[in-house]
Amino acid sequence: MPDSQEPESIRLRIRREAGGLLGRLREATAPLLAGLRDHRAWHWASERWATSRWFRFGGYALAGFVALNLLLWIAVTRNLPSADSLLTYQPPLPTMVRGVNGEIVYSYARERRVQLRFVDFPKPLINAYLSAEDKTFWSHGGVDYTGLAGAVIDFATKVGSDERAKGGSTITQQVAKNILLTNEYSVVRKLKEMILARRIESVLTKQQILELYLNEIPLGRQSFGVQAAARAYFNKDVGELQLHEDAFLAILPKAPEKYGRANFAPQAIERRNWVLDQMVKNGAIDAATADQAKAQPLGIVARRAETYDPSTGYFVEEVRRRLIAEYGEKAEDGPNSIYAGGLWVRTSLDPQLQKAAQDALQAGLMRYHAGRGWAGPIAHVDIDPDAWQGQLVTLNKSISYKDWRVGLVLSRAGGQGTIGFADGTTAPLIGLPDAMKSGDVIAAGPAGGKAWSVRAIPSVSGGMAVQDPRSGRVLALQGGFDAGLDSFNRATQAMRQPGSTIKPFVYGTGLDYGMTPASEVLDGKFCVYQGARFGQKCFVNFGGNSAGSGNHTLRWGLEQSRNLMTVRIASEAGMDHVVKQIERVGIGKYPPYLAFALGAGDTTVLQMSNAYSALANNGIQYAASTIDFVQDRNGKVIWRADTRRCNTCNMANWDGKPMPRLASRGKQTIDPRTAYQVVHMLEGVITRGTAVVLKDLNLPLFGKTGTTTGPTNVWFAGGSQNIVSAVYIGYDQPRSLGGYAQGGTFAAPIFKQLVQSTRNRWDTRPFVAPSDVHMVKIDRISGRRVFDGTPSDDPKSSVIWEAFKADAEAKRSTGLEDLAKQRDALIAAMRRGSRVQTGGTAAAKPDASAAPDAAPSIAPEAAVVTQ
Repeated sequence: MPDSQEPESIRLRIRREAGGLLGRLREATAPLLAGLRDHRAWHWASERWATSRWFRFGGYALAGFVALNLLLWIAVTRNLPSADSLLTYQPPLPTMVRGVNGEIVYSYARERRVQLRFVDFPKPLINAYLSAEDKTFWSHGGVDYTGLAGAVIDFATKVGSDERAKGGSTITQQVAKNILLTNEYSVVRKLKEMILARRIESVLTKQQILELYLNEIPLGRQSFGVQAAARAYFNKDVGELQLHEDAFLAILPKAPEKYGRANFAPQAIERRNWVLDQMVKNGAIDAATADQAKAQPLGIVARRAETYDPSTGYFVEEVRRRLIAEYGEKAEDGPNSIYAGGLWVRTSLDPQLQKAAQDALQAGLMRYHAGRGWAGPIAHVDIDPDAWQGQLVTLNKSISYKDWRVGLVLSRAGGQGTIGFADGTTAPLIGLPDAMKSGDVIAAGPAGGKAWSVRAIPSVSGGMAVQDPRSGRVLALQGGFDAGLDSFNRATQAMRQPGSTIKPFVYGTGLDYGMTPASEVLDGKFCVYQGARFGQKCFVNFGGNSAGSGNHTLRWGLEQSRNLMTVRIASEAGMDHVVKQIERVGIGKYPPYLAFALGAGDTTVLQMSNAYSALANNGIQYAASTIDFVQDRNGKVIWRADTRRCNTCNMANWDGKPMPRLASRGKQTIDPRTAYQVVHMLEGVITRGTAVVLKDLNLPLFGKTGTTTGPTNVWFAGGSQNIVSAVYIGYDQPRSLGGYAQGGTFAAPIFKQLVQSTRNRWDTRPFVAPSDVHMVKIDRISGRRVFDGTPSDDPKSSVIWEAFKADAEAKRSTGLEDLAKQRDALIAAMRRGSRVQTGGTAAAKPDASAAPDAAPSIAPEAAVVTQ
């Protein structure tokens, strides 16, 4: 068949088949139609239809009405939500954060929401809402047809106007609108609301419906539900509200943003009193009680945000970042999102230590900044004279330091001006720097009378971490001067060179490879060949001295932070072994270059704190954790830091076997004997070394200072058996702090203030040595064992106790043996040009790969470390 004839053939086939189908349909319905035609009613209707124009008009109208209702029903019920979903409905709830003591320290919330059970709602509050919104609630089936008729009449009278008609909605209808529908103002939405209300009444009990309503109703001030509104308007819980306050909350569903404002107080009182009259009418209260309530003022508190200790800002922001990474931020990200999932988060935050850490770091930054003057504005805006308050509020800047406040410079004339604050108040501003201009957002403090004066926020910053070495729990994090000014957390996010704070792990590697605290190492010239491009690299001590001062013990080298001794130890122990030890404790992963033995690599404050925790805990290290566990809204634990299982811990009856013992969560990252030896030497850093500023604390403390080339960073890390801390100061864009800046003069005093303000929290017991570490009397200068004299508390005592591993302890020897060993050691030192072993110990010989030529310092510059 030609192509041109094919479409015609198809059409003919369809027409023929369709005609056959219609024919069969007529045959099937013929008997039914014949029966209808024989019926008297059919004959009567046919005659009327043929003879009466009004009958035909009525028929058309009826058919139109039926068709309209059918179409409307299809439009309303199509895609209508299921009322059954309310049985498992979970409203968006904020995430609550608790500290180490179980108290709430913060909440991640964009709306105020608190879920209560029906039995938690006071009866007067329920009666107030029923009287205001739905007095027939307990008797209707979801729709109050009397109220609906009034709403229809009101709607008809307001068609074409800008006024909104009365809703006429029952509480059940409002639940349907608030949870299952939108707030669209239309007849279709109202019909959907009615249908859903009927369905909800068949699914939920009246108590369940009222519980949903009182928990979900929007009541202004970003509050949803009566408990959140009670806190927002009266700073009370619902059980503490008085009758006039119950009545006020009951008027809010009609116009929450209107009645909650001071300029609408007369209208709010009038509406509140109407609710009280309705309660009398419904028999909920008597007239005398209502009159007493009417005599009360509104009593609304000023609108304000939730108040939490601002010192927790950096810590809770770190927790927020980790929760978002795990569970997401918004409801669409999952059922446990932090702004909708209603999580309960138990953290390791210690409020006392957190406040102390904030105060100590702020004080240290202010000491460094003293005399440097104004460093510039916090931010700058182009002022809108009619909306400056909103501009300032939008910036969301605050400060928690003494009595300072953040404000906006509205104008200036010479050295004076006007400052505006976020609450809308203004004040005279004095002492304006030349560079300050209108639109600058600044910090200001009271200057007497009504005037305020400019305050200088330090341009230098820093970070501080406080940790429990026995569990890894982070007790405090301070990531800068103030979290209200800047959320960047320098304790966890800033990568900085640690300088000499890394040296204990270099010395520890030397101890692992045969050295002892009494071993002598040459503090002298040390150079390595770096290839044709870089030539020879010679290291120097702090201050630029490359000649050194001769042979000294490891203890002295660590106490005085000698660079030349450190690189020599690293070279002989093997830089590959050194960087592996540094990596094991979590400081960082670095190539085996000698510069990294002096702290040239980058790390964070928290990583350094965690590394020192391993030293304090005899080499056992726990992962640093800010969160102990997370519970969902129903209380089920969905995440915990301690993942150990104990399947027999909850037995109903004892089976007679030994009690279960959980394995340690910690990891042995350092030989326990080595860890104790390093800590014992670092105690000398406090008593007579570079951190002697801490000596008068009179506590068993260990620690190490650090200063990097420039100096660009100054550090201190250390602590006690139960608390370890690390802190640094430096500019965000690294630049010199000034030649006078050292870890012992700026970083260590910050740690000192932390200890002083929380002294009762620090362990007063001495560090405990492992069983196979022996304490031996030695000469502090030479490192030789002595048999006369007794170590004293004098830090400069010539005789001290030193820690030796049992297999490396100095042995008693005769004079001839002593002379022979000294002779052999001297000959060996002359041959090596490096170190002399004394006290009857001998260092293990590093393999060839650990020689200086095999581990040259090439890429990074060595960090110059403070004395």
